[in-house]
Amino acid sequence: MNIRLEQLNPTIGDLTGNKHLILEAIKKATEEGIDLLVLPELIVCGYPPLDLLEREIFREMCYQVNQDVIEAVGNITVIFGSITENLSGIGRKCFNSAIIAKDGKEIGRVHKALLPTYDVFDDLRYFEPGTEFEPVLIDGIPFGVTVCEDIWFNDNEINYHTYAVNPAEVLAKKGAQAIINVSASPFTKSKPISRVGMLQKHAKELKLPLFYVNQVGANTELIFDGDSLALDSSGTIINRAKRFASVHIDLAYDFSTQKVRKSDEHHARSDAPNPVESMFNGLVLGIRDYLRKSKAADKVILGLSGGIDSALVCTLATEALGKENVVAVTMPSQFSSAGSVEDSQKLAENLGIKLTQISIKPIFDSFLEQLEPVFEGTDINVAEENLQSRSRGDVLMAIANKFGYMLLNTGNKSETAVGYCTLYGDMAGGLGVISDLYKTEVYKMCRWLNGEYYQKEVIPQAIIDKEPSAELRPDQKDSDSLPEYGTLDAILEYYLEHQLSREEIIQHGFKEELVDRVLKLVDINEHKRYQAAPGLKISAKAFGVGRRWPIVQGWTGQEKMLKTKVNQRQ
Repeated sequence: MNIRLEQLNPTIGDLTGNKHLILEAIKKATEEGIDLLVLPELIVCGYPPLDLLEREIFREMCYQVNQDVIEAVGNITVIFGSITENLSGIGRKCFNSAIIAKDGKEIGRVHKALLPTYDVFDDLRYFEPGTEFEPVLIDGIPFGVTVCEDIWFNDNEINYHTYAVNPAEVLAKKGAQAIINVSASPFTKSKPISRVGMLQKHAKELKLPLFYVNQVGANTELIFDGDSLALDSSGTIINRAKRFASVHIDLAYDFSTQKVRKSDEHHARSDAPNPVESMFNGLVLGIRDYLRKSKAADKVILGLSGGIDSALVCTLATEALGKENVVAVTMPSQFSSAGSVEDSQKLAENLGIKLTQISIKPIFDSFLEQLEPVFEGTDINVAEENLQSRSRGDVLMAIANKFGYMLLNTGNKSETAVGYCTLYGDMAGGLGVISDLYKTEVYKMCRWLNGEYYQKEVIPQAIIDKEPSAELRPDQKDSDSLPEYGTLDAILEYYLEHQLSREEIIQHGFKEELVDRVLKLVDINEHKRYQAAPGLKISAKAFGVGRRWPIVQGWTGQEKMLKTKVNQRQ
């Protein structure tokens, strides 16, 4: 049996465009002698469709596309993901299903059973869970067809809850001779490794070949890397698709011997992914798809401060959109160093982008003049500092509005976490490009770009070497207000991504006072993050839709007190 795993890039809600992608894939696979074409989860509507599923007309149009696709299938079997109607009248209105079609007819249908409700996932809000597990006969071969979480079972990066039923195991016991999984599994920096480990574990335990196809592309915050895989019954990777690209891999599966071999080398790869390279490719795809799919703008604008964050965002945007579609503005003030402007000019020259210089001093002075009667008799503090950031935000938004550009936000995860950012100032923008990159990861990616990707100095070394500074007051340095970034990022990662308690973080060797300070800063700045631009997600726990922390709450600071009381009772 010739099997093709094809990772497509759908747009949420673009049913016409998605149908075209599906029909083109079917046409090509049929012409090239493929017996079984496997497409990703919810390829008809895109993932995640969210509250679009609450609209009856949307669901009805999805059902019509399902039928159109089924009728377009000829002498080939196609498995594709879509929603299907729950006709029972009980429970939620639809299922998240894998539809199996051949010769213009539906020959099988499998409903997703394990519906995640953690992090960015909210499947149980919309879908009725599947409860039946039966292999599907395809050309006389019993396949166990599963949908995304059904194959992950209890092997996720972070286990938020424990499932009782392992669908793949049940299907194997019922006679399935191979497992197929259709997925829309978002990328994280650790996912390429954890995904392979999970699939290999299941293939070995079940002693069955495993065929896994995943969506590619980006939809708002979520980036999908594809990374479709085929494994034999020993867990050996037979073929692996190129990540972050709309490609396919072909396999030859011999049912009688249970052997799987690759039959197409064109899009295959088997190398272990470089984490920094994967993050870079994911962010580039995230920017490109955000602009292309949202149609928000053809060009982007950003502020170039001479610092490393804006330098990286500018580089990523140029890679994603082309130098002709990136506009940068440097906005010096009386507190800006000469090097900041010079470094920005050098970066723009290296990237070949347009750079405009606009001083914010007259704007800032005008603000101070108008506010003088109100501010009279007070000392200069954060109010005057933030006026500079907001002046820059106004300049960038004015140019964006005038010419129809979209402003890219350049804030990193470290600063966003502790609130080292200004509402309506440097937090402005339509997309947070590096909002899920810690400051230390920003440095790492810039060094990788110069050293391995470009193999020359594109990001000026002076930008990489200089001490970080917001340059909002004389001789200001980030270290005046924040711990050293290596220390800060380690605490943040333990708290946000590993979800360790205060006590557990302290046990990793950090001073109690420092941990308390950092955790308090994270918790009290949630109101800022609620107002932030959507940010591209590349970690297991990012700010945004996957982290639902209350703004109004009394927990902050309580953990220390409660721990003390527990110790006293003991």
